[in-house]
Amino acid sequence: MGKKKKKSDKNEDVKLVVRIEAGLRDAFIEACQEIDTTASREVRQFIRDFLARLGKTDV
Repeated sequence: MGKKKKKSDKNEDVKLVVRIEAGLRDAFIEACQEIDTTASREVRQFIRDFLARLGKTDV
C-alpha cells in the first residue's frame, strides 16, 4: 500500500522550479556571490516584495 501524503504545512519549505537561460542564471549566481548572498535568498525576497506591492501580505 502507498503512503498517504500529509497536508502541506504553511511553514513547510517547498521547491519552485523556474526555467531561465543558462547565461542569465550564471550571471545571477555570480552577482549574488559578489554581494555574499544566495540566489534562493534573493528570489525569496523578490517574491515577498512583489506580494507586498500587490497588497498580498496575508501569506
